[in-house]
Parts: sequence; structure tokens; C-alpha cells
Amino acid sequence: MPQLRIAQDEHADQVLSGDPVALIVGMLLDQQFPMERAFAGPAKILDRFGTLDPAALAAADPQAFADLCATPPAIHRYGRSMAARVQALAAVVRDDYAGDAAAIWEQAADTADLLVRLRKLPGFGDQKARIFAALLGKQLGVTPPGWRETIGPYAEDGSFRSVADVRDPDSLQRVREFKQAVKRAAKQQAQAP
Repeated sequence: MPQLRIAQDEHADQVLSGDPVALIVGMLLDQQFPMERAFAGPAKILDRFGTLDPAALAAADPQAFADLCATPPAIHRYGRSMAARVQALAAVVRDDYAGDAAAIWEQAADTADLLVRLRKLPGFGDQKARIFAALLGKQLGVTPPGWRETIGPYAEDGSFRSVADVRDPDSLQRVREFKQAVKRAAKQQAQAP
């Protein structure tokens, strides 16, 4: 598996690069929170809980797991509620994919099927599914025929729209600037008469 550099932290990026569960949990956590910190969350869970095995995560005592996730530095701004989502996601991976998170994309018939599979995951809407599919394509080589067209703008070559484009501090900053520009434009449009 290629070496990802999304979290901008060597240990966290090694965890993301070596464990598909970590990668999908990082994507789950990537909302209302700085993306590099969200993608560092799986390493925190691994360090505190001892495993990212989906069966173990899903079976953990919810209160104890929420405490673990909310302990500073928390895995997310909303550590307790995200802990429940991590457990729900782990249960889907355990039950629907025999504990193999990579099967979500490795067994998909095509990009459309991959997006359907991703949208069924707890915490994954259409946009998050497209961003994750773009990440898989751009950084992990998961590129079924027509993947760019099916995914849309997030798959554009040379774009800096999302976590799919983060490979180093410079690209992280460019993605952050793109997101800020989109927010400014939306705010201006909302304020227009």
C-alpha cells in the first residue's frame, strides 16, 4: 500500500497507509474538524484501544469506547458521538465485509457500485463517498474504467478540492485555501439580494 501523508504525522500516516479500517475511519471523522486531525484519529484509537479490528471495535463497551475517544487529545471535536459512529462503521465492516474494509473497494464491480457501497456506510453521504472514491483512485490506484467521470470533480487530475489531493503540507494548504474560497463564495451568494 502506498505511503499516505494525509495526517501530516509520521505515526498516524503509517497507520492510515497500513490499515484500510484506519483509512475509512479517518474519512468518517473528516467533518467539522481539520482534516489532518481527523485522519490522525485512527492512530489515537489504535494506540489507546490496542487494535482497529472491526469486530473488536464494534463489540467494545460503548461508554468505555466513548471515554477513550473523547480523552484529550480527542479523536474529534465531538469525540463521544463520533465514537458511536466509529463503532457503527466497524459493525458494517464486520458484518457486511467479513471484517475486511478493503473489500468495500476491492470487490466493487465498478465505480458506481463502489459509490453505492460507500453511501451505505454510517456517516457517508454522497459527497463523502465521492471524496473517498477519489482518494482511493488518486492515491491507492483504485481506478475502474470511467472512475473520473463517475466520481466527478473530486477525481479531476491536478485539482486541490479535498483530502484526496493531500500528499504533503503544500497540498494540504492548497486544499484548505480551496475550501475557504468555496465557503466565501457561498456566503457571498447567500448575502446577495
